[in-house]
Amino acid sequence: MSDSDERLLMLIDDEPAQARLICAITAREGWRCLVVPDAQTAYAKLASREGAGVSAILLDQWVPGDEACTLIAELKQQRPGTPILMLTASASPLLAVEAMRAGATDYLIKPVSADRLLQALRGATARAQPRDELQPLSEKLTGAIDFDAMIGDAPAFRSALAQAAKVARSHSNVLVQGESGTGKEMVLRAIHAASPRAKAPLKAVSAAGMAVSSMESLLFGHEQNAFPGAFDSQPGVLQSLDGGTLLLEDVDRLDPAVQTRLAETLKTGIVRPIGARHGYRVDVRLLCSSNSDMAALCEAGVFSRDLLERIAPVTIALPPLRERSSDIPALTRHFLRRIGEQPGLRHHSITDSALSLLAAYDWPGNVRQLQAALFRAAVFCDDESLTTDSFPQLFEMLGNVASPDDQRLQGLGVLLYREDGNLRPLEEIEADVIRLAIVHYSGRMTEVARRLGIGRSTLYRKLTVLGIENVA
Repeated sequence: MSDSDERLLMLIDDEPAQARLICAITAREGWRCLVVPDAQTAYAKLASREGAGVSAILLDQWVPGDEACTLIAELKQQRPGTPILMLTASASPLLAVEAMRAGATDYLIKPVSADRLLQALRGATARAQPRDELQPLSEKLTGAIDFDAMIGDAPAFRSALAQAAKVARSHSNVLVQGESGTGKEMVLRAIHAASPRAKAPLKAVSAAGMAVSSMESLLFGHEQNAFPGAFDSQPGVLQSLDGGTLLLEDVDRLDPAVQTRLAETLKTGIVRPIGARHGYRVDVRLLCSSNSDMAALCEAGVFSRDLLERIAPVTIALPPLRERSSDIPALTRHFLRRIGEQPGLRHHSITDSALSLLAAYDWPGNVRQLQAALFRAAVFCDDESLTTDSFPQLFEMLGNVASPDDQRLQGLGVLLYREDGNLRPLEEIEADVIRLAIVHYSGRMTEVARRLGIGRSTLYRKLTVLGIENVA
C-alpha cells in the first residue's frame, strides 16, 4: 500500500498490550497508529503538525485525564470532522446514548473482534457511505432467542426459521450462512435454546482475526511446555464443552491447518491437545456461521470439503434485508419499542413518510444497520415521532421516495401520521382501514364486516358517514 493510501489513527489508550493488538489489526488495512496515553497528550498531538493528519480517533473509556464523554465532546469540538470511536467493557445502553450525544460515531464493546473493529473504521471513514446514522453500532439490544419472537413475514425468512426450528430438535451440526448483519448469531442461539442441549454449556468463539496457534490452543487445548509460553496444561474449548454446544462464528476464516485438525476431531470424536500423546473422547454440537458461500469456498480450494461436510449436514441461508424489505415496517416498530425501554431514551413512533424512506434503502449492513440507524435517530430526536428529518443523509440520497398512495401499494398499511409527525384524525384513519379492507376482500362486504368485527348494517352506515362511495 502506498504512503498516500496510509491513514493515521489516533489511539488514546494507556494499556500497552491492547494498544499493540489494535495497531496490528488496523495495520492490515493501511492504518498507522499514533498512540497516546491520556487526554492531555491527545489534545496536544491533535494541535501538532503530525496530528493534522489524523483520520479517526479511537479511545478507551478508561483513559486517564478526563471523563470519557467529556473527552469525546472536547475532541469533537477540536476536530469536528474527525470520526470518534469509543472502546469500552461496558454494555450499558445508557453509556452508548451519552457517548453518541457527546459526538461518538461508534461504540465498541471489549473484547472487540478484528472484523468488528475494521468494519467500524471503514464505516466511519468511507466517503461513499452516508455518515452518522448509517454507522454500524456495536451496542446491541438483547436479542430474542425464541423463533416465534423473530420479526419478519417474508417467505424466504420464514422458510429459514422453519428449517432452523426443525433442526434445533436434533443433535446435528448446523451452518447458517448470510451477509453480515442478517441475524446469524441470533438464529444459532435460538437453535441452541430450542435444542435438547439447551441446559448444557454453550460457548461462542469467533475464528476471525485470531492467529493459527491461538485458535489451535483455544479449540484443542495444550500440554505444559508444548510451545514457548505454555507454562501449564490448559484444556481446550472442545474438551470443556463435552455434552454441550460450540457456536463457531466466521468458520470460513479458520486457517487450513485448523480446518484439517477440526475435521479429524469431528470424524473420530477425539480431541487431542497440542503436545499430548493422548486424546479425550468428546460429544460437542457445532453451530457455525459464515458470511460467505461455503460451497463456493470449497470449489475455490479455500475451505476443506471434508470439514464442510461435517459441520454442515444442515445449511440454512438467511436472506439480506433488501430481499425482505416488506419486513422493514415491522422490524422498525419492534426496534423502536425495544430502544424506548433503554435507560436514557424515550418511546418514539415513526411517520409513514420516514417508514417509506427506510423501506427504500438497500441496507448493506442489513438488520443490524437498520437497528443502529434507529438507535441513533432516537438518541437525537426530542419529538414524539421520528420523521424524514431524523434520517438526513438517507433523505439526501433518496429524497421523497414515495407518495402516500405508493406507500399503501407497497404494503406499509394505513397511514397514522401527518408529515409534521402528528397523528391523523381518527375519522380519517377509520376511513382508510375500511377502504383497505374493501380492496383486500375484493368488495365482499359481508366478509369485510366480519373481518372488521362489525355488523353489515354498521359497515354501510359508516360508509355513508365517512363519505366512502362506489365501493360495492
